[in-house]
Amino acid sequence: MMTKPNSPVAAVVNRQDPVTSVSVYTDIARVVERMQRRFHDVVRVELGRIGVDDISPMQVVMLMNIGNDELSVRDLMERGYYLGSNASYNLKHLVEQGYVDRGASQRDRRAARLRLSEKGQWLCNELRRLEGHQAGVLIREPRDAEDLETTYRTLRRLERLWGDIIRYDGRNLD
Repeated sequence: MMTKPNSPVAAVVNRQDPVTSVSVYTDIARVVERMQRRFHDVVRVELGRIGVDDISPMQVVMLMNIGNDELSVRDLMERGYYLGSNASYNLKHLVEQGYVDRGASQRDRRAARLRLSEKGQWLCNELRRLEGHQAGVLIREPRDAEDLETTYRTLRRLERLWGDIIRYDGRNLD
C-alpha cells in the first residue's frame, strides 16, 4: 500500500524510522497467523486436559462465536469469516456431537437457527475459565493490562483498515 506524502499514515511512518515501521506493518499478518495456529494448539492442549477429544480447536472457536446467542448460519459465518463448505462440515459435526442445537427459524422454516446445547455451554464455560487463568498469567500489573488493551485496539484498527481496503478497493483511505 502506497501512502500519499502528506497523508496521516505517512506522517506517522515518517515520525519514526520508516524502514522499521513498514517492516513491522508487513510482519504483523505473519505474526497474527502464527498466533492463530499457536492459539489452536493451546485450545487442543486445554481440550485434552478436560478430557474432550471429539471436537477440533476450529470447532471450539465456532462454539465461542455462537456464545449465548441464537443465530443463523449466515450470521455465524459473517461473525467468524468462515468459508461455506468448511463451516457446513464443522457445523454438521458440532450438531452430531451434541454441542450445537440446530432448529428452524420461526419466521422462515428454511433458515436454520443455531444455539449451544448444554454440552456446548459447559465446554465454552470451561474454556472461558481457562482463558481467565491464562489472562491472569499474562496480566500481572496494571501496565500489562494497558499494553494488552493497546494491542487489541491496534489490531482492531488494522482489521478495519484491511476491511476498508477490500471494500473500497484501496481507494481514498486517507
